[in-house]
Amino acid sequence: MILVDFYYRKLLKIYDSVLEELESIRERDPAAKSNIEVATLYSGFHAVCAYRIAHALHTRGHRYAARAVSQTARFFTGIEIHPGAVIGRGLFIDHGSGVVIGETTVIGNNCTIYQGATLGGTGKDTGKRHPTLGNNVMVGAGAKVLGPITIGDNTKIAAGAVVLMDIPPNCTAVGIPARIVRKEKIRVVENQLDQVHIPDPVSQELCALRVRIERLEEKLLSQIEEAGK
Repeated sequence: MILVDFYYRKLLKIYDSVLEELESIRERDPAAKSNIEVATLYSGFHAVCAYRIAHALHTRGHRYAARAVSQTARFFTGIEIHPGAVIGRGLFIDHGSGVVIGETTVIGNNCTIYQGATLGGTGKDTGKRHPTLGNNVMVGAGAKVLGPITIGDNTKIAAGAVVLMDIPPNCTAVGIPARIVRKEKIRVVENQLDQVHIPDPVSQELCALRVRIERLEEKLLSQIEEAGK
């Protein structure tokens, strides 16, 4: 009876966790009409469920079985999540095809990742090689977040961006390499200095000297004229 109660509680916990995942996806995807639709038709949801199983096997030392589960999920969903990654609650992988999440990646709660995004390494690091995402982070389609960097809570990485450095919380980063264009909902004004057409300091000094000489000549001529009178 005790054993039955234990497994009942375990199944109830799993059910609550799956339901939470479904609800988090429906909240962020207006196209999702029901939990049944998400559970049966969303490849991102399938990939995350397979990851949960693979991660449980990985942490118990069943590394080969864990990789077998993750690679099978990759075959069916087009999404590759290493079993060693640590992922919080409510991860939503929208569309999903081509998403790669590396072994030492850490993802917080309620993050959103779009198709073609990579949370990968640079090939230059050992140990912790992949990024850490805070809570409520959004990674746009085709974005690359590379190396053992940290992306702060509530930050947005734009589609196609390549992020190679830490990004603080509550920011928006765009471009290659990524730069911060918005922080705390305030637009960041970039330095508009033209790196090609930089003013020549020598030319500026010569111009200033010429103006000064012309003024002195005018003053000298004026004094000569007054002396002649």
